[in-house]
Amino acid sequence: MTATQETGTAAAPWVGTRMQRKEDQALLTGRATWTDDIAPPGTLHMVVVRSPLPHARIVAVDTAAAAAVPGVRAVLTAADVDDEFLAGIPCGWPVTEDIRIPDHRPLARDEVNHVGDGVAVVLATSAAAARDGADLVDVEYAELPAVVDMADALADGAPVVHEEMGTNHCYTWPLATGDVDTAFAEAEVVVSGRYLQQRVVPSPMEPRAVVCVPDPVGAGFTVYTATQVPHFVRDILAAVTGIPDTRIRVVAPDVGGGFGAKLNVYAEEFLALVLARRLRAPVKWTETRSEHHQATTHGRGQIQDVSVAATRDGKIVGMKVELLADMGAYLQLLTPGIAVFGAFTFCGLYDFGHYSFTAKGVFTNLTPTDAYRGAGRSEAAYGHERIMDDLARELGMDAAEVRLRNLHPKFLEPRTVPSGVQYDSGDYETCMRRAMELVGYDELRAEQARRRSSSDPVQIGIGFGNFTESGGLSPSKVAAGVRLQSGGWEQATVRMTTSGKVEVVTGTSPHGQGHETAWSQIVADRLGVHPDDVEVLHGDTLVAPFGRDTYGSRSLAVGGTAVHLAAGKVLDKAMQIAAHLLEADEKDLEFTGGRFSVAGTAGPSVTIQEVAGAASLANDLPEGMEPNLTADSAFDPPNFTWPFGTHVCVTEVDTETGFTRIRRYVAVDDCGVVVNPTIVEGQLHGGIAQGIGQALYEHATFDEAGNPTAGNLASYAVPAATDLPHFELEQLVTPSPTNPMGVKGIGESGAIGSSPAVVNAVIDAVAHLGVTHVDMPATPQAVWRAITAASGQTA
Repeated sequence: MTATQETGTAAAPWVGTRMQRKEDQALLTGRATWTDDIAPPGTLHMVVVRSPLPHARIVAVDTAAAAAVPGVRAVLTAADVDDEFLAGIPCGWPVTEDIRIPDHRPLARDEVNHVGDGVAVVLATSAAAARDGADLVDVEYAELPAVVDMADALADGAPVVHEEMGTNHCYTWPLATGDVDTAFAEAEVVVSGRYLQQRVVPSPMEPRAVVCVPDPVGAGFTVYTATQVPHFVRDILAAVTGIPDTRIRVVAPDVGGGFGAKLNVYAEEFLALVLARRLRAPVKWTETRSEHHQATTHGRGQIQDVSVAATRDGKIVGMKVELLADMGAYLQLLTPGIAVFGAFTFCGLYDFGHYSFTAKGVFTNLTPTDAYRGAGRSEAAYGHERIMDDLARELGMDAAEVRLRNLHPKFLEPRTVPSGVQYDSGDYETCMRRAMELVGYDELRAEQARRRSSSDPVQIGIGFGNFTESGGLSPSKVAAGVRLQSGGWEQATVRMTTSGKVEVVTGTSPHGQGHETAWSQIVADRLGVHPDDVEVLHGDTLVAPFGRDTYGSRSLAVGGTAVHLAAGKVLDKAMQIAAHLLEADEKDLEFTGGRFSVAGTAGPSVTIQEVAGAASLANDLPEGMEPNLTADSAFDPPNFTWPFGTHVCVTEVDTETGFTRIRRYVAVDDCGVVVNPTIVEGQLHGGIAQGIGQALYEHATFDEAGNPTAGNLASYAVPAATDLPHFELEQLVTPSPTNPMGVKGIGESGAIGSSPAVVNAVIDAVAHLGVTHVDMPATPQAVWRAITAASGQTA
């Protein structure tokens, strides 16, 4: 930020500057408002009684002892609340016509299908009384066999999660381009690998919470909820409960992270609403960390079988991908579509002619899966980057050289890629070579050779994570083409007040991304005002009735563009009024620094604030013009945006213990035009940390019976700050042609490029010892076992 900008003037441009985030002061001073902070008078606290078994019939539920606890106002089961719902919890992405979708009720009626499945609710005047009551609900179960492993679930005779379906098969979704069979039959080299995407727990800092408050007058409700998608929550609550959407106001207060886990509408939100309606009292529920591990969606959960066909000199000619995707016990909002979403980027940055992809969804007696940061695209990048290293080893080539030989050439207009979609723009070789230069690739390879020749017990590895991602989850016609039941547009309103300040209403719903800051910068440049004079309103369906919310790296490219366009409409109207006030022809006016004047003259001028005042007074406007400076805009882009990058990880692996230390981490990313570099870097820091977490630490494990063995943060490892290296980041700019600002997304890029870079680096460090494969998480024990197995010893 320049000295001029710090003084509060409207100096432009603001886009591209490191403006401090507007959001941070409230967060850093403890003045944020989280859902759990909200407790209206008369609130009833809700606790959900959950199944301790992965699969069982409900024989009987005895609520008498719970109901007798002082302070308990109600104890309810499915039999008591089922008639409140018109349907079960819906799936919003039925990826095929013949997909199997089980009935998913907010409370289980006859059968529980995973540990954490809700069986009853207790409502009391205090959270403590509700917990005491829940402990006394006596549920009699008849245990049923459970299925945990995806491959086992499809075997003949396997236990069936949903008996009425007769199978654990959910769907099969294929995609093919070119002639894959011929390409593989004629290939000089074929390499195959099986890679596991373990389940992970999203673990945002703030757990889920909901408070539903009946309106004191009328039949409406205000639902405060820790969500990424307040508009989705409103629409789906209305559809399932029969309450008109005009009577449901959903507010997302300050939200402490989401990572996809809050891109959903959960049982607790449905229950809070119908119980508030029934009891005519506010109902509040806050998740415990153990509940988060059991009843909030998990991420990932795939078995990836990937094969590439290539020439002897390393040129890929074809790729085959076969996925098993773990649905868990039910389909949440986007569960089936996550694996499908990855189909379009499994080909990565690489140019070849023949491609096939098949995803098969499988039910298990585990917590449902759904979106997790980088959803589908992170899994895809891991698969294609692992197979690239395997191909390099098979050919005896350098891992970087194999990649460089297969990259698409630079393109600035949409280019069709092996999966059949069009990437918007890319300059992949420049990006990769810059990352190699920054990390000192040749010097690292020389050091690696020296360490190997001296049998140093600590070896270094260099791993690449090249990637692109489909950001934006749009356009609407494409969403419909893959059967996603949501539009891909976004809405914004920009208005100038009588005093000349600016209000922006956005349909995006930030939870850490910095929209208030970035949208202020966009509007400040467009209207010639200071960002401090721009107020951004969001996360409230009464204030912003139209929106598609925040997920999938869409907010800037779709929502930010809607803001940009709405501000442009305001400027156009202001130009007309200014021309009228200055008695000049509109085409003769220029607008700089927030002031309209006649170009090439030293005559009178008028500020945009003065124009806003005139528009409000409305006594001297062009004939037929309506008062006020305000405009709406909806933007439905013609394509996704496709940010890309090269991440390089340098590891040191102790071959005697398997312990891995990340020595350096370099990332060169291209997200198009950058609005705020500090926000971009912050998003990358968080995403990379999560990718490292999956690569080295995190795993939502279960025993053979389906019982969770990592049920809270005491047994589920996440990286601490001391486990992370300094991130060396650099940005390139290849503008997107799909929107007028040339921007792309960045929120998920760090989580996409990091996991393959780290795991490839771990394997590369010990590849000379015969190790060619380590699954995530690459814990010290896993790495040590791989080294021991490769040496022929008994682990």
